[in-house]
Amino acid sequence: MEEAGLGAATGSRRESISPVKGESPLLGPRGEQRSCGGVRKRRDPSPLGWGPRRGRAYPATAPSRCPGPASATMSHQTPLGSSVPHASCLDLWREKNDQLVRQAKVAQDSRLSLRRQQLAQDALEGFRGLLHSLRGLPAAVPVLPLELTVTCNFITLRASLAQGFTEDQAQDIQQGLERVLETQEQLGPRLECGLRGLWDSILGYSSLLLELLPALHLLAGLQAALWLSTDSLGDLTFLLQTLNGNQSEASENLLLLLKTWSPPAEESDAPLTLQDARGLRDVLLTASAYRQGLQELITGSLPRALSSLQEAASGLCPRPVLAQVYTALGTCLRKMGNPQRALLYLVAALKGGSTWGPPLLEASRLYRQLGNTAAELESLELLVEALNVTHSSEAPQLLIEVELLLPRPHPASPLHCGTQSQAKYLLASRCLEVGRAEDAAEHYLDLLALMLDGSEPKMPQLWEDARKGTKESPHCPSWVSATYLLQGQAWVQLGAQKEAISEFSRCLELLFRATPKDKEQGPASSGKKGCVSDVALQQLRAAALISRGLQWVASGQDTKALQDFLLSVQMCPGHQDASFHLLQTLRRMDRRDEATALWWRLEAQTKLPQENAAWSLPLYLETYLGWICFPDRETLLEEFQTSLPEPCDL
Repeated sequence: MEEAGLGAATGSRRESISPVKGESPLLGPRGEQRSCGGVRKRRDPSPLGWGPRRGRAYPATAPSRCPGPASATMSHQTPLGSSVPHASCLDLWREKNDQLVRQAKVAQDSRLSLRRQQLAQDALEGFRGLLHSLRGLPAAVPVLPLELTVTCNFITLRASLAQGFTEDQAQDIQQGLERVLETQEQLGPRLECGLRGLWDSILGYSSLLLELLPALHLLAGLQAALWLSTDSLGDLTFLLQTLNGNQSEASENLLLLLKTWSPPAEESDAPLTLQDARGLRDVLLTASAYRQGLQELITGSLPRALSSLQEAASGLCPRPVLAQVYTALGTCLRKMGNPQRALLYLVAALKGGSTWGPPLLEASRLYRQLGNTAAELESLELLVEALNVTHSSEAPQLLIEVELLLPRPHPASPLHCGTQSQAKYLLASRCLEVGRAEDAAEHYLDLLALMLDGSEPKMPQLWEDARKGTKESPHCPSWVSATYLLQGQAWVQLGAQKEAISEFSRCLELLFRATPKDKEQGPASSGKKGCVSDVALQQLRAAALISRGLQWVASGQDTKALQDFLLSVQMCPGHQDASFHLLQTLRRMDRRDEATALWWRLEAQTKLPQENAAWSLPLYLETYLGWICFPDRETLLEEFQTSLPEPCDL
């Protein structure tokens, strides 16, 4: 029967050949060696492990019974009038491998989840038992192509069912490499070198037989997938350089190395595989381009990000991943000043994906940049609805797919859209900002209902702890502090300065007890629930201090305002709005020396390229920073310059 799909090699099934007298099933007469593709002369006068080895006798003729599982025994069709031959263990094990690959294909095509799961688990256990039988024998080059293929099928199916790689897969790869080195009598000190040292030893061996190369390249593809999923990019680069044979003066560009890697084609009569090396390479190329594009987008390397993301979009992209790539492309083009093309990608993402949160959030940012407030708020309303819908995820393929090699959305990534309550908060704050007070009040009531109905993780208890000032809960979520900040801004809009100052003070009281995430994880990395990134915490503290300082200014208490502005500059040195508010207060209080020194600093800073700090901030801060922005920086700097004495002796 013709086999297709799952990257399996196709080909006609061979009849088992009964060994003639004095001929081994793997070694022909006069020391010729049989391979899967025919008969080749041995390159070594020894049978390369097929015979007595390490004090263990190995049969030179086909045994009547195999040490493999009972299920490996299959009937063979033979011509009429001929005797039924004894099938060799190698043929039986190979047929068992091919049967399990077909079973996995049946499981893949099954639409019944329970039957699909049972068939896949049965196939996995079958591969496990077959691999155990093969590894129970001394390592021999003629058997290794089958053993390595079974190892690859076992790792592929196991990682697919677990939806990720574990330490067990690394151990399976290591055992396969050790078996190869056993045949070359080079085991021992190589064990201390780890996986990287084992690969270096094996791929550097010129004496390995050609029939091992396809299986070794497939195993190398699985190793590359494991290292990519665990961000071991140095090891991955080394492996690809070695596979390409240009380790000494090679490029360190992963995409270029993956494109250069050309795994050998499998022979037509090779054992079936769930996924061949070339298909796995295409998956690796797409995943690497996508990961690289997202990282470049976060760091602000927009032209390079655009190129990498377009590379990912043109690769082997499943529908959900393609929708994510389109969303990232929309973000990139919006930031590059091309909103129309960005909108086309976002529409494509909404049409092709089942998760609509990220493209809707990005669409709201795009419409805000275009000044289309009605479309922006409509996008945010749709975002709130989308985050309330539970989408049924498609059944994953029983292969190594792009999704398995991608990290979870980074908080600084355009694909991180937060929770429904965060989206509701953003919608309410935007309505308040654009003067739609009634809509804002309605959304804030909805937000309060969300917090109290217990749908978010223990929000009511955290809220109560925050209000009571419980010292035992230092990991107070940032939205609690942000809610006080927002309530204070609402009192500002109503002209109630005393109430606003009280809310800002409560916000600061919580913020100065908050615990940031580990600094070595980066400013926007994901940490434990309830913790706030260091950058976000600094920005939130600065925003609360500036907000309270502005209310002190409005009530004529410049001394208190000066204290808050000074503290905000110390909390967040790169926050220019805090520095401008401080400069204006110093000027109004006639503290000229301090004001002049600060003016010179601001003059120098305005001439330097500014980093986009918003990438590192959560949603609830994106809008609020606009409220405390100093209205006209250039005018203040020019007015202050004209008031400087001539000459300026500083």
